[in-house]
Amino acid sequence: MVEIKWMPVIIGLVIAIILSIILGLFLGSWGDIIGFLIATIYVGYSVGGDYMNGVVHGALVGIVAAIMVGILAILGLSPILGAVAVAGNMSALILGIIVDGIIGAIGGVIGVLIKG
Repeated sequence: MVEIKWMPVIIGLVIAIILSIILGLFLGSWGDIIGFLIATIYVGYSVGGDYMNGVVHGALVGIVAAIMVGILAILGLSPILGAVAVAGNMSALILGIIVDGIIGAIGGVIGVLIKG
């Protein structure tokens, strides 16, 4: 069982959210992916250990950050577009959680490999 190191996870969440918003403005969805990947590589590097540490911590950051960004997007669009936007964004949120969890796990492993 992997013990979660919360400080790198919290720092990774902040990095993921900030980078995904900033890079998303310039690069679209690719910016979001790059932002999540950079943040999870940092988390994997910070926690070190074996591959499983990187996978668990990276996926945790990816999933939680995807939920937070998705909620922010829903809150931003729902006053403008109403209930239809919320319903459409819920399916996108679920898909985003899955994709960002996988990206996070990959980034965590890359971070562990970089640290050696």
